[in-house]
Amino acid sequence: MSQGVLAYEVQAAGEDGTLTARGGLPLVIEMLRALRVDQAIARHVRVRERQRGYTEGAVIEAFVLLLAGGGECLDDIEVLRADRGLGRLLGRELPTADTLRRFLYACHRPELIDQARTARGPEEVAYIPAESAALRGLGQANRELVAAVAARGACTRATLDHDATILESHKREALGHYKGGRGYQPAVLYWAEQDLVVADEYRDGNVPAGMKNLPLIQRGFASLPARVSEYRFRADSACYEEEVLQWLANPARVSGPQGAIAFTISADMTPELRGKCEAVPERRWTLVEERVEESVHCAEVEFTPGDWPKDAQPLRYVAVRIRKTQGLLFAAGYDTKYLAVVSNRWDVSGPELLRWHWAKAGTIEHVHDVTKNELGAAVPPCGRFGANAAWYRLSMLTYNVLSALKSLVLPAHLSAARPKRLRFAVFTIAGRLISHAGTLILRIGHTAEHIAGLIAARARLRTLAAASG
Repeated sequence: MSQGVLAYEVQAAGEDGTLTARGGLPLVIEMLRALRVDQAIARHVRVRERQRGYTEGAVIEAFVLLLAGGGECLDDIEVLRADRGLGRLLGRELPTADTLRRFLYACHRPELIDQARTARGPEEVAYIPAESAALRGLGQANRELVAAVAARGACTRATLDHDATILESHKREALGHYKGGRGYQPAVLYWAEQDLVVADEYRDGNVPAGMKNLPLIQRGFASLPARVSEYRFRADSACYEEEVLQWLANPARVSGPQGAIAFTISADMTPELRGKCEAVPERRWTLVEERVEESVHCAEVEFTPGDWPKDAQPLRYVAVRIRKTQGLLFAAGYDTKYLAVVSNRWDVSGPELLRWHWAKAGTIEHVHDVTKNELGAAVPPCGRFGANAAWYRLSMLTYNVLSALKSLVLPAHLSAARPKRLRFAVFTIAGRLISHAGTLILRIGHTAEHIAGLIAARARLRTLAAASG
């Protein structure tokens, strides 16, 4: 009688490490080491109190393997540890979930939260704690990864896209956010041309998206390599604050690159700005696009925000009018909606400026989608703020390692692959391990090798590692 519905049987054999279900997963660690990220971690991340056990680099590599392999919680590391063949390919046994947990806990410093809470104003509820030394070290390792990837290309333009996202959480420590639930609301800066996250900041759910964004923006621009000569920036209305606008518009800005930063930011629709939009004559509206249920037009409007310096260059405001087709209304009961974008770019038409600004939806929002749904970012591992911040930053680091893997090593047909596609086509290649003349050999099927290009990818990694010194 068959054991199951199909005519085969399952038998548990000894765990001798002769088989692996993840023959392509070690590429992730080879990529990380080829870019010398392991050395950056050794320089900048210190959490061990004693010089024994797993190094910080070994623990962080295990996190990257876990997230790249599809794990969503610390206990998922046991699935990788059970793959003895994978351990042989890596040359060591992976750390336990408790070891990973201790690392995350070491990134949490409650005194920093107490300091931030004490320093807030009398009417302020939200605060943003300073980062622990370990968390800053992870950020520095990521910056060096970004520089290493950029050094292997010829890109001299950097468009940084800013956006915050909500991570829902039912943990007792999670705070309420503006959508009515509870969780966290980290912000991210993304280099669109290179497909790399250059900076992130973990925040409680109750922190307004428009609160103190300039330090993160400055950190993001400081992360760019010296070869970048053209700077751009896009953001939604969370960055529509005078401090950010003045810093971006000032070519002699403090704590940032000198020269122009071309930017667009969605403007808050204040009563004054709305009045300007509504007063635009019909003849001045220019068609941007016709949609199924609405038409989009734009027009230039003259507007000066708040206490804009008199000696500063004026900003460009482009009003957007979205009008429903006849007989249709927005949910609020009206047929016309006004938006606006503020910019210092005068070199393109209004429609072109809007299309460039809206392209952000395909960059930073894609990063949020991938990291939250495929790289574990949406699942905070515990109630400790600093530990969750480290988990989130490790997810961003993993995103960057996979991006480098696609752009520098893997076959061209995988250049746009999401993590789940990489797992399906590359990371989960089954193989048999044998030893011959002192060499460990992984044998895989011809068809799997044709799809993944594993042999050629490893050759490119070897060349990259040699070039890195």
